[in-house]
This record gives sequence, structure tokens and C-alpha cells, in this order.
Amino acid sequence: MPTFEEARSMILASVAPLGVERAGLLEALGRVVAEDVAAPWDMPYYDNSAMDGFAVRAADCWVGGSLQVTGYAPAGGAAVPAVEPGCAVRIMTGAPIPAGCDAVVPFEETEDRKDTVLLKEKVKRSQHIRFRGEDVGRGDTVIAAGTVIQPPEISMLASLGKAVVRVHRRARVAVLSTGDELIELGEKPAAGKIVNSNALSLAAAIREVGAEPVILGIARDNPESHRKKMAEGLKADALITSAGVSAGDRDLVRECLAELGVRPLFWKVDIKPGGPTAFGMKDGKPVFSLPGNPVSTMVTFEELVRPALLRMMGHRRVIKPYVRASLRDEVRKKPGKVHFLRVRVDVERGWKWATTAGDQNTGILRTMVRANGIAMLPKDQTVFSPGEEVAVHLLRGDAEMLEEA
Repeated sequence: MPTFEEARSMILASVAPLGVERAGLLEALGRVVAEDVAAPWDMPYYDNSAMDGFAVRAADCWVGGSLQVTGYAPAGGAAVPAVEPGCAVRIMTGAPIPAGCDAVVPFEETEDRKDTVLLKEKVKRSQHIRFRGEDVGRGDTVIAAGTVIQPPEISMLASLGKAVVRVHRRARVAVLSTGDELIELGEKPAAGKIVNSNALSLAAAIREVGAEPVILGIARDNPESHRKKMAEGLKADALITSAGVSAGDRDLVRECLAELGVRPLFWKVDIKPGGPTAFGMKDGKPVFSLPGNPVSTMVTFEELVRPALLRMMGHRRVIKPYVRASLRDEVRKKPGKVHFLRVRVDVERGWKWATTAGDQNTGILRTMVRANGIAMLPKDQTVFSPGEEVAVHLLRGDAEMLEEA
């Protein structure tokens, strides 16, 4: 049985980035650039005004002086003639700087007299002009390979006329639930039956990480059903099963995966919850067999599956950074396993505090709803005192806020 760190290292060493494809800009959002993107032209493409005002020759300007207004340069309009000494052109933001001008004077620093303009402030050469190439020069690398595309990257690519970009392919991840006790969402519950929530929580987590979930339904407790569903799942880039990995007489996952040629790397990990977690490979595709308890399923996905899917999709930062938070209450555990404690992290006066999200029994699903972090408690330590700092993986949307606090 590997340690938690060994298990995660084995998983990450077994997977590699998927192929590369071309994607339109909106389709590329959240995906990883597969190659450096160079600018095909300068940006700005031409010298232009950064303000609404008057384009002038700085040498002609002094406080209290006036210039003859000889033209008008709107944004997107035709070029205006060169400006002669002692003259100015009324100009709008974004309009090309007329030949002969080397400064722009904002309207609020002038007195506009229609045919002439009175200057009320000192004028400096180059003021309020955006010069060609001052943002990006032709041939500059504007987005490096490995960058995750977010709205700023889309703005840059669009500004440079890049309608498509080469990105790493999204992973297609098959999700299979197992067990005769499961019913699908919408079916009427009965004694001994539970809703197949794992399929939906896993699909949501897969989609959140940027991959494409493929829900296979439920494999019933017979080898034929398992093999049929698993064979279908192995057509995807990765397969995740839930339940059926313990030692019960109906736990068929291990046997059926072996029959389908999946090479096991481990079948247990020294963690709690999630000890009966298995991992194997088939033709370069990872197969994760997670416990059936919904809390264990979500925790093991977060800590073991999520990093692997990110690596498959070209991400270079695949493990969330830990934050340090102080426990509000004493926590006790048995030695021998890393414990993942569901906690709620809050910030008070710049300090992070972690409060247990409730009863840590793996049957208490509400703790996952309350939690915004998973505290990792080292395997050999048994008592954690109030105020003691622990390492926490943040889970929810306020994670960035907490990291910066």
C-alpha cells in the first residue's frame, strides 16, 4: 500500500498531455496553450491619441499661447493632412496622430474657441500619445506555451487577429457507478436503495476541471454488466469507477478490470477517507477506482484524480497550493494514515482559521457542503491542538480571496 505522496506521484508519472487541436477563442477559454504565440504585427499598429483633445507640435506650445485649428481627426476616420507650425488638429481617442504632431493636449487643458485653441497648461513632447509597438512588438511572444487561457489572453489574441489557437485537447472522462442498490435521479426511493449521486458529483467535478464527462450509468452486481460498461468506458481518455473496490463478495471492479487488461498499480492508499482507492493503466489511459461513499469519492477525486486530469490537458501547475490555517478546536486521529479533514476556512484580522465542517464520518455528506477546504493531517501525528497550523487545500470560489488574505 503506497503512501499518499507515493500514490499521487505514481499517478502523475503515468499520465501525459493529450494531443493538440485548434480551437476558436471562446472554445479555448480555460484551456492550455500548446505553443508560443507570437505577435504578427505591432500593437498599437500606429501612433494614436490616448485622449480627446488637440494634436499639436510641442515646440509651438506655451501656457497662454493659442494655435489655429485646421482639422478634425475622429477615431476610424480618414487621415488628416500634416499639421503646419502654429496649428492644431482636433482629435479623438484612438485616432492616428497627424504627421508633424508630437503631443496631444486634452480638451480640459484648453479653451476651445472653435477656430483657435488657447493652451492653459504646459505641453510636453510625446504626452498622451500611444506609440506604435509600445505594447507589443511584431514577433514578440505574447502568450507562452503552458498558459491557461483566460479573458485577458482572449483579448490579446483577438487584438492580434488570432481567431484560433492551438491548445491541448480536453480529456473525455468516463464515469461508471456500480451496485444494485443504486437508482437514477428521478426514480422513486425505497428501502435499501440510494440515488446515484456519485455520477453527477464526479461529472460536475470533471467539468469544473475543464474536461468532458461521459456518464455510463450503473453497472449492476454481475460480471457481465461490469465488463460491458467498463469496456465502453475504456474508449474514453480516462475511466473513473465508484464503489466495488473493497473485499465484499459483490465487489467486482478489480476482477473485471483485470479481465479487460487494466494493469493495476495500487489497490489501497494510506489515507482516510478513501483508503480503498485503486489506480491502473490500460493502453496509456488511466483508470481510477474510487470508493462508493460520496464523501470519499469527492475527496479522492480532489486529491488524486484532479491533478492527473489537469496534467493530461497540458496544465503545468496541477496540485493546488496549500495555505496555512490555524485550527479552532482540538482534533484527534489514529496514527498510520493521512487524514483529510473537511474544514471551513475563514479570515479574521488577516489570519486564517480552520473550523471542522462537522462530524467527519464519511456518511455525513453535509460536511462537504459546509467545507471550503481539506486539511491534510500527517499520518503519524495523533493530536492537533487549538491554534496549531495545518496545511489546507482550498476548494471553493473564495479560494483566491483566502490565498491573498
